[in-house]
Amino acid sequence: MHPYISRIMMKDLIKRFPAQLKEAVDIATKANLSPLKAPVNKIIICGLGGSGIGGTIAKEILFDEIKLPIEVLKSYSLPAYVDEHTLVICSSYSGNTEETLECYSLAQKHKAQIICITSGGKLAEMAKKDGNDAIVVPGGMPPRSCLGYSLTQLFHIFSHYKLAPQKTTDILATAENLEREQESIMQEAEHIAKKLLDKLPVIYSTAFHEGIAIRLRQQLNENSKVLCWHHVVPEMNHNELVGWSRAYTDVVVILFTDKDENPRNKLRMEYCRKVFGKYASEIIEIPSKGESKIEKALYWIHLSDWASMFLAEKRNVDAMDIKVIDSLKHELANKI
Repeated sequence: MHPYISRIMMKDLIKRFPAQLKEAVDIATKANLSPLKAPVNKIIICGLGGSGIGGTIAKEILFDEIKLPIEVLKSYSLPAYVDEHTLVICSSYSGNTEETLECYSLAQKHKAQIICITSGGKLAEMAKKDGNDAIVVPGGMPPRSCLGYSLTQLFHIFSHYKLAPQKTTDILATAENLEREQESIMQEAEHIAKKLLDKLPVIYSTAFHEGIAIRLRQQLNENSKVLCWHHVVPEMNHNELVGWSRAYTDVVVILFTDKDENPRNKLRMEYCRKVFGKYASEIIEIPSKGESKIEKALYWIHLSDWASMFLAEKRNVDAMDIKVIDSLKHELANKI
């Protein structure tokens, strides 16, 4: 595919994010979920990359609302405590993610209650064969461009089983806001991308927004084709902060900040900003917008996605291309 065509495709997918959220709500309300077979006392979300980040973000948003522990797993294994009282949600956009398929098989073996989120593939086939529920979303797109689908289905599953309050109203209202503010979000993202060109991005947030920091990192990796890293406050105050002991002229620090953050974390962030200001080439602060956690998260996601797209354009790289990941999957498939 010509790089220009790929670029247009990814830009269209990012632009459709608000519409995708609305479509995702419609899919969720039409989902036919079976009653739970036994009381649930713990939740595991299995997924990787663009299919798994929704689990991390949902867990953070619901931290002080959901009464059950949530664990997000991004590997081949399940913990020993998985049993018939465990709700295991397997999220694989393609339906062919080998780590998630392995977790599905283990969950089935341990008699867990399983729900899948997928566009099809082997996961949908296995769910149908085993009599497990699967919420099917539209296919044919890069998984990283379909976060709106998976994130919305997670919130629906939790509210359907009365494990957490419903988020549909917030999601729909935020989708409307993102549509109205799309141009200003794109302008801000363009401004961020200019500052990131030919620099090494280092992303910081507090622990309760780590999913947002990871999302930006992943999008810069895949869309912009750059390396970067992230860390969280307060943990980085106990180790990485010491590494800021000299000038790093190629580093740009990105700070996700929230007016509703824990006051002690605000103080920590302020101190870190002084340290970064001494040694980094620049600091980009991205404050939250909105009142609810949903509003803040979806705004940050949309802004981050656009920033990664504009950086890809400035670097003249194909935002759709993930040949090295495809090559890895091919290599692994030949060694089964």
